[in-house]
Amino acid sequence: AEFIEVESGKKDDRPELRKAIEAAKNNKAKLIIAKLDRLSRNVRFIAELLESKIEFVCCDMPDANNFTIHIFAALAQQERELISARTKAALRAKKERGEKLGNPRNFTEEERAKAINAIKARSCNNENNLQARAFAQQLHDAGYTPAQILAELQSKKFKTARGKAFSQIVQVLRLLKK
Repeated sequence: AEFIEVESGKKDDRPELRKAIEAAKNNKAKLIIAKLDRLSRNVRFIAELLESKIEFVCCDMPDANNFTIHIFAALAQQERELISARTKAALRAKKERGEKLGNPRNFTEEERAKAINAIKARSCNNENNLQARAFAQQLHDAGYTPAQILAELQSKKFKTARGKAFSQIVQVLRLLKK
C-alpha cells in the first residue's frame, strides 16, 4: 500500500503514518520512507518504532543500521529544537520592533492600507524596477505592445524588485502604470 503523509515530522500523531505502520505490521512488510526526518524528529518515537520490530528503510540512507538511525534521529530532533528557537527569537524581535504579528486578514483597514502603501513605495524605489520602468516606457512610447515589452525585458535580462526575471505581462502593465 502507499500512504502519503503531509503532516509535520514534528508531530507523532499522524493518521497516515499510523495507517502505514499498521499496514506494515499486519502484512509483515517493510515500511519505506523518503527521509528519516519526515518520519519523525523525535528520538523517542524512532526508538519505539525500532523496538516494535517493524522493519523500515529510509530512501535517503538505505544502508543505515539501528545505530546510525539513532544518531540521525537525534540530529533531526536537535534541528527541530533549533528551528523552534530561531522562529521564536525572530517573532520576538519583530514584536520588539513594533511590527504586528498574525494573519493579515485580522488587520484593520487602516493597517492593511499602510502595508499596501509600504509595499508600493518599496517597489517604486527599487533600483531594478526603476531601470525596467524606464526601458519599458521607452518601448511603450515607441509603439511596442506589453507582450513585446516583456520579451525585450527578458532578452535584456532585466530583473524584478525581487531579483527574478520578468515572466508575466501583468508585470509590464504595472511598470507602465506607475
